[in-house]
Amino acid sequence: MSEQDIKELTALNLAYLHSDEYSDVARYEEMLTEDFHASLPDYSLLNRKEFLDMIGKPRPFTELQCQDVKIRVLPGTKFALIHARMAYRTKSDGVVRHGRYTDEYQERNGKWMCVGGNVIAEKL
Repeated sequence: MSEQDIKELTALNLAYLHSDEYSDVARYEEMLTEDFHASLPDYSLLNRKEFLDMIGKPRPFTELQCQDVKIRVLPGTKFALIHARMAYRTKSDGVVRHGRYTDEYQERNGKWMCVGGNVIAEKL
């Protein structure tokens, strides 16, 4: 695992969260692979198009933050996992809620790309 890999994955992690909170579909289109899938707290499994459609709608939370981020590049591969806790404030009631996520990245054509996301979070 190189320092450059960690730097790139750290920046992608922050961009992923920012894009989620601010419905930045264009940035997600740059980061997600065509075969991307996301597992969400409502037990849905969304493909890339379904995920981007969801992101394009107003988000039900603000103040999305990551904590205790752990980046793991699996030995002998160009595959990485990002594990973290998250906190966010729901717009409906102003309550700060928490969750965890694991995002999967693979280096494709020399560029780290997100191939999957998995979220466990309190109900919005």
